Amino acid sequence: MLELKAVCAGYGRAQILFDVSLSVAHGEAVALFGRNGAGKSTTLKTIAGLVRAWRGEIRFAGARIDLLPSYRIARAGIGYVPDTRRIFTELSVAENLEVGRRAGGDHSPVWNAERVNGLFPNLRELRDRSGGHISGGEQQMLSIARTLMGNPSLLLLDEPSEGLAPALVEQLAIALRKLKSEGVSMLLSEQNLRFAEGIADRACVLEGGHLRFEGTLAELERDADAKARYLGI
Repeated sequence: MLELKAVCAGYGRAQILFDVSLSVAHGEAVALFGRNGAGKSTTLKTIAGLVRAWRGEIRFAGARIDLLPSYRIARAGIGYVPDTRRIFTELSVAENLEVGRRAGGDHSPVWNAERVNGLFPNLRELRDRSGGHISGGEQQMLSIARTLMGNPSLLLLDEPSEGLAPALVEQLAIALRKLKSEGVSMLLSEQNLRFAEGIADRACVLEGGHLRFEGTLAELERDADAKARYLGI
């Protein structure tokens, strides 16, 4: 479904990604690990078209997308959930969801307010509350739910569990597992190995913008050297 081939990218004259190649299959969840500054967020932003790839290719559903503007990448079926959440704080939860609404394509499930409220029950109870008056964990769920309203077939999630209380982390993990079971593919940037283990099929590890490891979560768990060198655990 998604394939990066030798992608290089950066900001200004500073190169951040060096020949990164990875893939996400239909219905698969891949976790992207690495220390702060390893290039995880830049990878997601480059896929979403928010950062332009300098070299290499990015293909989605067989079509090249690295030359497209970000709005066309979103319309192609890629939903991006930033680590900053970026909800509309002055709008209600229900209005935030409506802002993200877009009809689904032939091969994606049709997400609407009823379905996302079923996935995140807390949001149903908060539908009339403004986005600025809900907790950080609820804002994270709202950000994901709003992205789902655009009916993506691939979700890019940047540090979804960061800063959340343990109970909310577990709720989020349950929701993401359900999404995966419904055929939504995911590439999630994470530092929480335990959180990702319950969701992801494979792991990719970045260090200094280079892909240093690719394999199953079980293989990463057994590789003490890779965990110590690239993740600091």
